[in-house]
Amino acid sequence: MVESPRIAIVGCTGCGKGTLGRELARRTGGEIISLDSMKIYRRMDIGTAKPPLAVRSEIPHHLIDVVEPSDDCTVANFVTDAERALADIQRRGKPLFLVGGTVLYLKALTEGLFEGPGADEAVRARLHETAAAQGSAALFQRLNEVDPVAAERIHPNDLRRIVRALEVFELTGKPISELQEQWDRDHKKHEVTLVGLRREREDQAHRTNQRVQRMIDAGLVEEVKTLLAEPAPLSKTARQAVGYAEIIQHLEGGISLADAVEMIKINTRQFAKAQRTWLRRFRDIDWVDLPSDANVDDVADELLAREEPPWSKLRK
Repeated sequence: MVESPRIAIVGCTGCGKGTLGRELARRTGGEIISLDSMKIYRRMDIGTAKPPLAVRSEIPHHLIDVVEPSDDCTVANFVTDAERALADIQRRGKPLFLVGGTVLYLKALTEGLFEGPGADEAVRARLHETAAAQGSAALFQRLNEVDPVAAERIHPNDLRRIVRALEVFELTGKPISELQEQWDRDHKKHEVTLVGLRREREDQAHRTNQRVQRMIDAGLVEEVKTLLAEPAPLSKTARQAVGYAEIIQHLEGGISLADAVEMIKINTRQFAKAQRTWLRRFRDIDWVDLPSDANVDDVADELLAREEPPWSKLRK
């Protein structure tokens, strides 16, 4: 069976990946696999910037709305579901577009999942006790000392990944980033064409601020209130999502709404910085530099006019 084109659209949050991916899928009859660790959650719509249901009925999307907010979804869970969707799309001969900002998902799907040493419950318990007593910032500082490369990739609030990185270091004596780099050289599961969208930092920050305000105007606070009122509590992963964590802090009386909005903007910019760091691990990204007035139709026109595969295959 001849493989249909597989194209991944990557870049920082809010750069226009989803808009371009949908336009390319619309023009080519393709389907989209979402590479977003928060769009998987049902009813978490505004804060994750999900495409509307009308759009999803026109363009098939996979791995959106597949998990309850009370559940945690591991990278391994994602890979299992994505492999199933990928095989189905391939069987039907449809172009495949992988679109989203969770770079770890892309890496796990295309290169395999780095397992590392097994969990050590005693080590994890001790690290969690330290976090409870001193705050996650103390663990993040320790990670920055023993593995600054991993610390640059991990958000300071992502306690689960901070604990795992420190656990691996304690068990092996080696930074997890070093072990992952060795894994990167030795594994390749699925070949994809990588297209990256890149904007000037000032433009990216401006788009972030606009996006956050649109979410507030669209009812993000009410969405979070509704989620918190559900019988099953939000999972730790869902509560930590940028946009949700800050609004939860506001609703629980910790900060004002204005401060929460400002924190969302700051944390989104920090997340974008982590994404840029993750994306540097991919050496074959075809970067498209976008001006502030970039038109998605023009970008799609330019890509689809290219003579080399996979773009030439999309025109057949």
